[in-house]
Parts: sequence; structure tokens; C-alpha cells
Amino acid sequence: MKSFSSAPGTLPRPLVITMGDPAGIGPEIVMSAVRQRPALLEQVVVACDVPTLRRACDLVGAKDGKPTTALLEIGDLDDWSRPPGNVLRVVQACARHERVPFGRISGTAGLAAAQCIAAAARWTLHGRTMAMVTAPVHKEALALAGLEHPGHTEFLQALAAEHAGVGVDRMPVRMMLGAPGLSTVLVSIHVSLRQAIEAVTFARVLETVRITAAHFSRCGMPNARIAVAGLNPHAGEGGLFGGEELEVIAPAIDQARSEGLLVSGPHPPDTVFMRARQGEFDVVIAMYHDQGLIPVKLLGLEHGVNTTLGLPLIRTSPDHGTAFDLAGTGRADPSSLLAAIDDAVRMGGARP
Repeated sequence: MKSFSSAPGTLPRPLVITMGDPAGIGPEIVMSAVRQRPALLEQVVVACDVPTLRRACDLVGAKDGKPTTALLEIGDLDDWSRPPGNVLRVVQACARHERVPFGRISGTAGLAAAQCIAAAARWTLHGRTMAMVTAPVHKEALALAGLEHPGHTEFLQALAAEHAGVGVDRMPVRMMLGAPGLSTVLVSIHVSLRQAIEAVTFARVLETVRITAAHFSRCGMPNARIAVAGLNPHAGEGGLFGGEELEVIAPAIDQARSEGLLVSGPHPPDTVFMRARQGEFDVVIAMYHDQGLIPVKLLGLEHGVNTTLGLPLIRTSPDHGTAFDLAGTGRADPSSLLAAIDDAVRMGGARP
């Protein structure tokens, strides 16, 4: 994995980071990340509620005993430049609000998080930032704020579709979770298990393979080895444990192969992730949320990265939630956020 460069001028445009839910650990890990890696100060801008980020700045500074990082509030990205010294550029990207208490779900917090995401997405869709990295949000808080989308992926899909002037059905996206040695893409995301099984269709599996291949190709891997997991135990065991593999998944794989894609399967779900980690495959397509995410998260949340595939922008995120139990303690680990930043920069360097 390519590390974030410390050389001034490496990025022609800034990388934008959103603060996440202000009641969670998002603001803290943003501040911890820039304190652990000062080179970020020259190349990022944070879309946030500025008083919330100042609170996080004071909290993290009090814990590590180092000089406080100064925040430079800029009115717009047109004001983005590289100021000298220990300064982090921030934009008030949401309506100013009373400070929300740590660890408490609220519509106020959800609205602030959503407005920061929307602002960062607009900047990136218009090419004003090279990529966006999003700190964690709380789905219940987003719902209390009136957001109709259950999470980052669906919200960004809607924003990108609106920007392109098309319906969301014309902007198919997929979630990819990665940790060192394993990447997995999901056929379905935040739906019930019953709905996830119903989503295993020829069209959706084939679309997932195409989106995955296109992403890796844009990132410099045109011949990525894609493994497709089965839905049922032992990948159906020839139809003994279910017919989805024979009737749906295998035909989608055959079609993808006819298009020149390097794809194999359906593989037994209980071994395909191990085989990928051993180097046999570059990425695994999982049939539903938990099938794909449990193996990645077992490798450790501290290095996990969530990437949205299919968008006309680069978006990565830490592979963990708001951690309300840690919020306000200053002990939250920014490693996953730093990994997400590294991935965003690497993809930004590979994609035009």
C-alpha cells in the first residue's frame, strides 16, 4: 500500500475529509490522524462543524501533550492554499449548532454529518477536490435527521446520480471492504437477510463483477483476479443445498468471462476468503453483507477501509462505526482513517 506522501505539492487539489457524526469519534480521529502525520496539514481540508472540530482538537491535544494544532477556517475551497506551520484548513460545511453531547444519538448530529457529506461530495464531483474520505456516521442519527438513505453508500449514490442528471438506478454502486491481504465486494448492502437472498439475481451478480473489474482497471489492475463466492454452504454442492449457484451465479460468471473478465467461481464461501488471503485472488465478491464483512473485520478494524465502487468520484472511509462508547475519551485509534487516506491517494494517483 502506498503511503501518504509528505512532499509539498504532491496533490494538485486537496483531499477532503468529513468529520462524521459529531457525537462520535469521527472528529477525534481526524485530529489524531493529522497529529500523527503532520504532512497531512499541507494537503487536506476538513468539511466539518468548526466548533466541534475545535473541541476534538483540544481533547486530543490534552491527551498527547503536544502543542495544539491550529485550525484555519476558510470560507470556500477557492481559499485553499498551503499555509505555513502547524495549521489545518477547515470549512464550516454544515449549519452551526449547539455542541452535541458525546455518545448520544440525535437528529442534530445526523443532520450536521449529512450536510458535511453533501458539501464534500459536491466539491469532489465538480473536481475541486481529488477524493473524499468520510469519518463514521450513525445510521439512526441520519434517519432522525430526515435522511432517507440508510448510510454513506446510498447517500453518495443519490448525490452522484443527481449530479449526473440520472436516476439512482442508472448509477449502480457497490461497497468494497478491504484489509491487508483481503478485499471483498458485496452484491447487496444494508438490507435484511431475506432481501439479500432475493437480491442474488443474474443481473445483479453480473453488474457487481463488471463494477469490480472496472474499479480495479481504473486503479491500474486491468487483469484483477475476481473470485465469486456461492450463496449456499459448499456453493450449493451441485444443487443439493440450493440452486442459486447453478441457476444464477454460474451463468453470470460465464457471461462475465465471455466479456474478457478474469473471474472464477462460484467458490465455497467458507474457503474462498482464505484462498484470497493466500494470494490466489485479488478480490472476492460476496453475496451479502455479513458473508463478506466478517472475514475482513476478523483481520482487524484498525486497518480496514471501506471504498464505494461505481461512483464518478473516489470515496473511502474507515471500516468502523462511531464508537459512542469511546467518544470524548481521546483514545480512539486513527489507524483505519489513515489507511483510508492512503487508499484514496493511491486511487487518485492511478485514476485520471
